[in-house]
Amino acid sequence: MLHVIILVPFLMALVIALLTKRASNLHRGWLVFPGSLALFVYFLTRLPVIKGGDLGYETVSWIPSLGIDMVFHLDGLSLLFALLITGMGSLVIIYSIYYLDKRKEALTPFYIYLMLFMGAMLGVVLSDNLMVLYGFWELTSVSSFLLIAFWHRRQKSRYGALKSMLITVFGGLAMFAGFLMLYVMTGTFSIREIWSEVGDISGHALFIPAMLLILLGAFTKSAQFPFHIWLPDAMEAPTPVSAYLHSATMVKAGLYLVARFSPIFAGQYEWFWIVSGVGLITLIYGSIQAMKQTDLKALLAYSTISQLGLIMGLLGMGSAAAFYIGEEAVFYTAATTAAIFHLINHAIFKGSLFMMVGIVDHETGTRDLRKLGGLISIMPVTFTVAMIGSFSMAGLPPFSGFLSKEMFFTAVLNIRNLDIFSIPSLFTLFPVLAWIASVFTFAYSMILVFHTFFGKYQPEKLDKKPHEAPLGLLLAPCLLAVLSIFIGFFPNILSNTLIIPAMNAIHPILQTGEPFVVNIHFWHGWTPEVWMTLGVVILGITVYRIYGRLSLVDKEWGSGYTLNQVYDGIIRLVEKLSRWVTGSYMTGSMRHYLMYIFSFLIVTICGVVWYSDGITLGTTEYTPFSLFEVIAVMVLLLGALAIPFVRSRITAILLTGMVGYMVTLLFVLFRAPDLALTQMIVEVVSVTLFLLCFRHLPRLEKEKLKPRAHFLKLIISIGMGVTMTLVALAALGSSPFESISKYYVENSYTLGGGKNIVNVLLVDFRGFDTMFEITVLGLASLAIYSMIKLQLDGDGTATQLKRVVPYNKPRYSRSDDVLLQAVAKVAFVIILIFSLFLFFAGHNNPGGGFIGALMASAGLVLLAITFGMDMVEKVLPINYRKLIAIGISIAFLTGVGSFIYDVPFLSQTFGYFQLPLMGKTELTTAMFFDLGVYLAVIGVTMNIILTIGRDN
Repeated sequence: MLHVIILVPFLMALVIALLTKRASNLHRGWLVFPGSLALFVYFLTRLPVIKGGDLGYETVSWIPSLGIDMVFHLDGLSLLFALLITGMGSLVIIYSIYYLDKRKEALTPFYIYLMLFMGAMLGVVLSDNLMVLYGFWELTSVSSFLLIAFWHRRQKSRYGALKSMLITVFGGLAMFAGFLMLYVMTGTFSIREIWSEVGDISGHALFIPAMLLILLGAFTKSAQFPFHIWLPDAMEAPTPVSAYLHSATMVKAGLYLVARFSPIFAGQYEWFWIVSGVGLITLIYGSIQAMKQTDLKALLAYSTISQLGLIMGLLGMGSAAAFYIGEEAVFYTAATTAAIFHLINHAIFKGSLFMMVGIVDHETGTRDLRKLGGLISIMPVTFTVAMIGSFSMAGLPPFSGFLSKEMFFTAVLNIRNLDIFSIPSLFTLFPVLAWIASVFTFAYSMILVFHTFFGKYQPEKLDKKPHEAPLGLLLAPCLLAVLSIFIGFFPNILSNTLIIPAMNAIHPILQTGEPFVVNIHFWHGWTPEVWMTLGVVILGITVYRIYGRLSLVDKEWGSGYTLNQVYDGIIRLVEKLSRWVTGSYMTGSMRHYLMYIFSFLIVTICGVVWYSDGITLGTTEYTPFSLFEVIAVMVLLLGALAIPFVRSRITAILLTGMVGYMVTLLFVLFRAPDLALTQMIVEVVSVTLFLLCFRHLPRLEKEKLKPRAHFLKLIISIGMGVTMTLVALAALGSSPFESISKYYVENSYTLGGGKNIVNVLLVDFRGFDTMFEITVLGLASLAIYSMIKLQLDGDGTATQLKRVVPYNKPRYSRSDDVLLQAVAKVAFVIILIFSLFLFFAGHNNPGGGFIGALMASAGLVLLAITFGMDMVEKVLPINYRKLIAIGISIAFLTGVGSFIYDVPFLSQTFGYFQLPLMGKTELTTAMFFDLGVYLAVIGVTMNIILTIGRDN
């Protein structure tokens, strides 16, 4: 069930893309809201199941030979995050429906990106396989990049999106290296299996490096110092994106990673110091920086950084429990309990505050604190939401943030009792830093409320006349505000349902002793935590008053020498270095590029052959050759040798075609009909393509080169020929493995259901290769279309190429030969029928989807040459770019269908059925995959032909 659940957001994205025209009058958000809400309800139904200890664990085969399967695991920790992802996602969708105007915004891509992100986040928190987790992890970076850059016409949006992706992808690659190190140590990608081997690998030389690399991934994703710099710039995204990604989901992914890997690394001193130290530094740094901001979203961005540091620090302090057993261990898990509780509270109050800021911006036209003030009487409901969210963030009763802040103080005070390190006095810094950061947190929370809603009303500085937001905009933040109050009064509703199951996942040792109990309530007596809170309030009010009296809110804060400048400097340095390196070899000459490539291949391949032992040239494996083969090879060589000396492009094309047809003849002589058919049709299409390309080129003029250059070209060409000959002979005589061809010969019919071994290879045994090949072909075709369809203006921006076509002049050339036109009509029908025959017969006889598609394309090319491409477009009004997408989608969905039967991706099956009129007939799922190949190849070929064939 879990693998189906993860597919739901991706399917919703597909539905939006396909049904957008049919639902043009409906806001796209209403199409995805039911699915998101259904996911949230489903995960709610799992609460009693997980509470009872019945953990969900599902495996879907993917690449079992490499140990990579789609393994999904639902425990207390993943359930907590899944509820945040789907619950906040549902509220954000409702909010965005009223925030984004369907008449002004491109809502289809927005919700596609949002659903991709939701699915990727669910994949991250539910995956047990490291490689699958990494794949979803990077998908969150890509989808968040698209969401942050949604208003892509703004330079700041593009800058923020690029910065976020570069930093998080950098951390993701480091994390990937750490995952590979864990695999080297354990031989498994399963997180659960790695847990069981911690005692065996903790002393391994790669254990600490793996830990550091994984933490690097977590710190970059969760905006920990000094990698926090991407988060403030990401605020250029629409407010629904900020409320979703940057308060409740994406930035929590790093926290999830630390919590998930705590059972593996928590017993290391380095883990404790790094996680807790980085968390506390981020906490106090973010709180101080938030005080300086004049933009409401920037203030919330730095407050988010600070709060993420708080939770990260708590997770680090909670790892101290791994150094103890029994009641002492439980004593230090209080930090982890506080982290989980505050993670929930932070998502609630920060989500409501982001939405509140979006409302203020939406209704006043500005987020600048220097222009705002006096809005309490105009926007009383928005003020109430802001007050509840800010007071909860500040840690004031009776809101839920007060409770988790008190637990935070308890945790830092407990750390003073640690006696496992040689410098116990250093632990006194923990409560001191926590208290100072809390003071600044209180102060910027007050700034957020009072500078926005109190003070002097300044209508002359606002872009529009403010008024209270409509109910649709207020619904989601009001629900979150009410939830903050409700949890504040009834916190133990979360204790048994969410907090304890999550604790059991982070600290498995808790399951071995007495049942773990979490009891949260307001009053514990006059404890040190209460006095710390009183001190925070008193000093926080003082800081706020000083801040207001000095009018620091009106001050333009100078940037100085900042981490952002370091980042920008590194980017400029890398760009400058890359331009210098690229400019040294990118001369614009195709001759130079080919010389680089061939020289590299000659040196590397010949070097390997020279220094490797046991390589023979297979002199005993030669087969006898006939006179026909000798003649064909000689003609082939003569044609190839003549090409460099001709002065006409047409002659060069004809000679190239002759070489291709000689290769076709060799395939026939070697009894390879599939290859011969493919080669022959490829030659027809490629020769046509060459002619279409060359007709737009200037007159051919031979490049005048010095004799030395000619000699160098001769040496490289001979060297390349000799190198490839040696490779072929070495592969023939030096392979240490038995030829795999025997396996295919013996199993193509019994396992693949086909007698045509080549076709069974393409659609079954090596279906992955074929799917990626048609994907690459599709991308290449679209790239050709884009290059020809677009041109660069003088300022470097791309605009659509406008073609000036005289009145009544066709866009394409055509033949006026009446005889050719008469023959072409009949030939096209014959070719098309033969194409379909090749498609249907290909599984057992020569043919298949690829060959059939090329044959159909050849028929279409014949029509285009004879009657003009205008006629082809009128008779067959097909959008070949969409045909490419349809073909690739059919091939991919055929592979996804394998998951329904719990078999590896792209597994095929077949059977024999008694059909009316046809009798006993073989039916195979590979035909659907072949259909995808057929449509994609036709789309690729015709898209290229029609694009290049246009007259300028």
